[in-house]
Amino acid sequence: MESPGTTGRLLLVEDEDEMGGLLSRGLGAEGYLVDLATDGVQALMLASRIEFSVAVLDVTLPGMSGLELCRRLRRDQIALPILLLTARDAVEDRVRGLDAGADDYVVKPFALTELAARLRAIRRREESAPTKLTRVGHIIIDNHEHIVTVGITKLSLSPKEFALLRLLAHNADQTVTREHILREIWGATDHTDANVVDQYMSYLRRKLEPLETAVVLATRRGVGFQLETSTG
Repeated sequence: MESPGTTGRLLLVEDEDEMGGLLSRGLGAEGYLVDLATDGVQALMLASRIEFSVAVLDVTLPGMSGLELCRRLRRDQIALPILLLTARDAVEDRVRGLDAGADDYVVKPFALTELAARLRAIRRREESAPTKLTRVGHIIIDNHEHIVTVGITKLSLSPKEFALLRLLAHNADQTVTREHILREIWGATDHTDANVVDQYMSYLRRKLEPLETAVVLATRRGVGFQLETSTG
């Protein structure tokens, strides 16, 4: 539970003492209650018994990497936004991190103000769905449990696929631009290839088209995408 007057409870996973101390103090000044773990095993134990608002994971951890920790958290269905701290030249880490279920990343070296802004952005995305269920056509999205069902069928979606479908559902019958999708789902446009949006749209279509969803995932060429609830 969050204490009154705090920004939220934050799980920080960082093995370097100096960096861990700096981030703990800086994020504490931003209003977070910071729990510092120095390895993946300790982080998993904390996440299993404490409800965190957000997690910040360093990719280069001893033993279990930040990428593996991210995968374990998602596998264990621990629902919280995850931000990765990555090295400037570790492009593969950034891509693999997003595929593992991270919501965003910050490249080292970074300013604390940038980290704080990214954390605010990913928390806003989570909090933009205050109601438990979103219904579009025959699709039911459980915003709290991150579950999507169509009739009696439960869809198997990656975290990014879920976030993308939820964003389109919340803007049903409206065109959502690629730029907006990149900002909302990937956190920024600077280091992300815009084609990743088309790739994930393709993933979603393959999972939705065999089902009686009563919606159409349409492409608005040169603009973006739209979840249409009427095909007539």
